[in-house]
Amino acid sequence: MYKINFQKPVHVHFIGIGGISMSGLAEILLDECFTISGSDNKESSLTRHLEGLGAKVFIGQRSSNIEDDVQVVVYTAAIHKDNEEYQEAVRRNLPMLSRAELLGQLMTNYETPIAVAGTHGKTTTTSMLSHILLAGEKDPTISVGGILKAIHGNIRVGSSEIFVTEACEYTNSYHHFFPKISLILNVEEDHMDFFKDIDDIRKSFHTFAKLLPPDGTLIINGEISHLNEILTDLNCHVLIYDLHNADADFSAADIRHDDKGNVSFELLVKGRKAGHIRLSVNGLHNVSNALAAIAAASLLDIPMEKIQEGLLSFEGTDRRFQYKGDVNGFHIVDDYAHHPTEIRATLEAAKSYPHKETWCIFQPHTYSRTKAFFHEFVDALSLADHVVLADIYAARETDTLGMSSRLLVDELSAKGCDAHYFPSFEEIETFILKKCKKDDLLITMGAGDVVNIGESLLNC
Repeated sequence: MYKINFQKPVHVHFIGIGGISMSGLAEILLDECFTISGSDNKESSLTRHLEGLGAKVFIGQRSSNIEDDVQVVVYTAAIHKDNEEYQEAVRRNLPMLSRAELLGQLMTNYETPIAVAGTHGKTTTTSMLSHILLAGEKDPTISVGGILKAIHGNIRVGSSEIFVTEACEYTNSYHHFFPKISLILNVEEDHMDFFKDIDDIRKSFHTFAKLLPPDGTLIINGEISHLNEILTDLNCHVLIYDLHNADADFSAADIRHDDKGNVSFELLVKGRKAGHIRLSVNGLHNVSNALAAIAAASLLDIPMEKIQEGLLSFEGTDRRFQYKGDVNGFHIVDDYAHHPTEIRATLEAAKSYPHKETWCIFQPHTYSRTKAFFHEFVDALSLADHVVLADIYAARETDTLGMSSRLLVDELSAKGCDAHYFPSFEEIETFILKKCKKDDLLITMGAGDVVNIGESLLNC
């Protein structure tokens, strides 16, 4: 496989350069004096930003975009082999790397690459750790899967040997990584269009953990079911954090919520109090995320006061229980939750947020996920006082499974939940403006474009 070497910059072409991850990788290479070109289907703030840094961006994908001096081509999983640029790169016999392969190659250029994996919480935990590293003046390079205000985007290029990135399990892409510190936050069923079952997923995370060298460290959630299946025959060090087990390496006690719903707790290290932690986000799941970030920070010799400072400064990333504004006296929050566990965590966290009744506008993400977790979605959504369903966001799929949002509404209604379905965002907005009352909490939820409903309501 071709190896990216910071000491020998070349011309790299990105097919799909406008994606949030691809654009970040391109920016890192630009900072290392590589020549960067790329293409995307449409112009965006990310493509314009890259152009401002010196990249050459083509709108539209054509074989002519692969110029004569291109030496390496990077592509996303969304690029098919019939893509003109992909075919041209093959015709020229150019070295080709997937996005995940490039990310893994970048890791080899840092002494301390950190990979944050798990079914849920990757973006939040990566962001928490980033805040701690910035407070501790570690000057890290950061690649996060969301917009983080502290770094004014999704990428930060630092000058130290620390590199922090998310590690996604989908298509086993994180198996191409070369971490020194790995975090596994949770292991649950998801991406069932790729994985066969939960055993297949556990094997995938075990393979990821095995990537660590003997002097590396795995930080893992002790609450993961069948934990030993992931920990067996590892050669690295292991640190366990556990929200409910005071005997773990890192745990929490005396968990409290303030009048805004934000959490504080006493940090326990091997059962002993080590400091008082205050967060500017809510929910028990974020206490767990914070423990993972603290465990990683402990390996980097960051003082406790800087850990406390960094965590307190983190107020969330875009689309993670993000307060958007008020309309007619009710509060609008947006959240990326699209898996039943994430929905449950968000709606449980909402209980500590000051409000009267909870309205959840949910847009299911993919037909396969909706079918695989149909009953789990119903159980999680029923935690809201009122549920409004939008049509399923197809993403990469077509409807061959007979799934629909109407089916979810029928099942929710059978359980006694106040549930409604509308085929258009406009109808949902009209309904909400009639029904939502002063001091109610409205959560737009899902990984698609449901966020636009809240934005539209705020512009009424």
